Amino acid sequence: MHDGSGVRDGSGSRGVPAARTSSAPPSPSAAPRPAIQRASVRGQILDALRAALVAGELAPGEVYSAPALGESFGVSATPVREAMQQLAVEGAVEVVPNRGFRVVERGARELAELAEIRGLIEAPVMLRLARTLPADDWEDLRPLAEETARAAAVGCRATYAEADRAFHRALLALAGNEQLLRIADDLHRRAQWPLGGSPTARARLELMADAAQHLALLDALSAQDLSAVEALLREHFVSM
Repeated sequence: MHDGSGVRDGSGSRGVPAARTSSAPPSPSAAPRPAIQRASVRGQILDALRAALVAGELAPGEVYSAPALGESFGVSATPVREAMQQLAVEGAVEVVPNRGFRVVERGARELAELAEIRGLIEAPVMLRLARTLPADDWEDLRPLAEETARAAAVGCRATYAEADRAFHRALLALAGNEQLLRIADDLHRRAQWPLGGSPTARARLELMADAAQHLALLDALSAQDLSAVEALLREHFVSM
C-alpha cells in the first residue's frame, strides 16, 4: 500500500551544525536546510493510515507490522508505530504484542450507536442555528456540499469521507464551539471505518444519496424550515 505521497522520515539527515563563532551573517548558499520534523512525518502517515482504513485497504481483523507498513510508505518503522499507537487510542486498531497492530472488527451495532450519538450532538445545534442564522450563512457552505456530491460520483470512500467531514465541520463551526467540533469530528471519523465482514466501500449510489441529503439540508436551513431540517437530520444519521 502506498499513498503516493513519497513521504520520507528524514532518518538519514545530518545533525544540527555547530553554532557559528563569527558575527557575520551566513551566506544564503551556506544556510542549512530545515530538518524534517518527526511529528510532521507522523501526521502525514497518520492521515494516510486513516484513509487506508476508510477505503478498506487495511482490512478488519488483519494484523499489520510497523516495519512492513513503513517500507510501503518509504519511511522507517518509528513514525508508523507512533501513528498506529494513536489509532489504537482512537479505537481503530489494537496492539498485538510482538506482531504489530490488528484492525478492529466492528459490527452494525457500534455503527448505529455512533450515528445515534452524532444525531444527539449535531441535530440540536443545527436546529438552534437554523432559527437564528440568515440564509447567506448557509449558502456560503454550498460549495462544500457540492464537493461531497462530486466525491460521491467518483465512488471512492476515502475521498468522500474527507469531503463529508469537511462539510459537517463547517456546519458545526457556525456554533463557535471548539470542543463541540473536536468531539463531533472524532465521532464522525470513527463512524466512517468499514464494518468487519462488509464490502470495503459503500456503493456509489449510497454515497450519492448521502451527498444529496447535504444539499437538501442546506435548502431547508436557508429557508428556516425547522420541520424539514429535523426530518432530514433524522434520515441522514439513521441512513449512515
